[in-house]
Amino acid sequence: MFWLLLCAIVAFAAVPADAQISSRYVVGCPSRCDKSMCPRLPADCPTGQTLDACHCCPVCASGEGEACGGSGKLGDPVCGEELECSVSGGIAYTVTVRRRSKSGICVCKTTEAVCGSDGVSYRNICELKRVSRRAQKLQQPPVLFIQRGACGKAQDNPDSPRHKYNFIADVVEKIAPSVVHIELYRKMTYSKREVAVASGSGFVVSEDGQIVTNAHVVANKHRVKVELKSGASYDAKIKDVDEKSDIALIKIDAPTKLPVLLLGRSSDLRPGEFVVAIGSPFSLQNTVTTGIVSTTQRGGRELGLRNSDMDYIQTDAIINYGNSGGPLVNLDGEVIGINTLKVTAGISFAIPSDKIRQFLAESYDRQSRALGRTEAKKKYIGVRMMTLTPGLAKELKTRLRDFPDITSGAYVMEVIAKTPAAIAGLKEHDVIISINGHRISTATDVSAAIKRDDTLKVVVRRGNEDAILTVVPIEIDP
Repeated sequence: MFWLLLCAIVAFAAVPADAQISSRYVVGCPSRCDKSMCPRLPADCPTGQTLDACHCCPVCASGEGEACGGSGKLGDPVCGEELECSVSGGIAYTVTVRRRSKSGICVCKTTEAVCGSDGVSYRNICELKRVSRRAQKLQQPPVLFIQRGACGKAQDNPDSPRHKYNFIADVVEKIAPSVVHIELYRKMTYSKREVAVASGSGFVVSEDGQIVTNAHVVANKHRVKVELKSGASYDAKIKDVDEKSDIALIKIDAPTKLPVLLLGRSSDLRPGEFVVAIGSPFSLQNTVTTGIVSTTQRGGRELGLRNSDMDYIQTDAIINYGNSGGPLVNLDGEVIGINTLKVTAGISFAIPSDKIRQFLAESYDRQSRALGRTEAKKKYIGVRMMTLTPGLAKELKTRLRDFPDITSGAYVMEVIAKTPAAIAGLKEHDVIISINGHRISTATDVSAAIKRDDTLKVVVRRGNEDAILTVVPIEIDP
């Protein structure tokens, strides 16, 4: 009897660990995974696909708030991407643990708010992905995950590498896979032969291959070719171009998901902050230079660009020919600018990421209109403004005797006659400090409020007093 018991124990121990777990916790799992025996999936899975409880066959996933777990048998509903099954007392199903006879609800693994390329703040990544899937089913552009945290809220994480350390190598390792080399070709007039005429850089902003670069990099070129860090190259299509802002969006069709870079808030930058520039100067891919932010707002007119109202980031990070379109990143690996101009060694300029975010939101609207799915119009109040910084405030105080004692907000440079702003009583030299109860720190905050709200309760600092004005934006054709 003893020998029979010992043989049984040895035989059980010889069964693979995964098979023991499957037979113990999930009833009905096969001893080995044979995908040819998997049932056919429906034509459409609203929440996408995932693997069944046995980690073998693809099944339609449960969405956020839907049931999961249950009987402990094969066929129990399983949560989709970025979701986990929450039950009283713990998690019903994870990679290594399966609790038997527990039913629960699918919840998002993270509760952090995120910002989409449509300019909308989502309560978590799961909600953004759900909205994006719905948009794609309606043949609209997908909503891209472009920023951690709400779109209009400044991010401050004291535990991040940006605040604690200066590990440039860690930043480069993080961002390099998302930076691309761009080759531009043009047909010769007589021979019709294609020749490479220029090169530039760019960075990936969506897993399906959307890439941001400079408009001047891709303008008037016959063919655009993108090469990834892996060495794979693809022809790119130009999706959108804003020549005034010098930003372009191109797209490649890669067979796998691509690593993306997220945007930081350029309005949060401070002079003296470390930055990293990466690109392909002289076709030397993934060339890295570092430096500091010299100033966060260098007006385009100061650089001899007469028709420019852009405020550039000035840096001493070296930017050479071919770096154009590449990212300028902070120590968190977030894009805070597009490398654009070089005056001389140690004096280079980048387009702020707040402009990139605005371009992506407007591009989303333009693509939606092109597909005939929306009739979105641009909202307008009729002001020219710029972000008030301590340096600008100091300069204005020397020129304007009654300028208020304030160093942040949106400074009103001009109010256009007979517009909602003029009718409401907004005046030149006002500083907008609050809209609908939300603090205003930058001009971008004002633009976001105009886009978001139909009626604006605007608090302005005028001299040493605050005035409350009601401004109703109007809609105009873009």
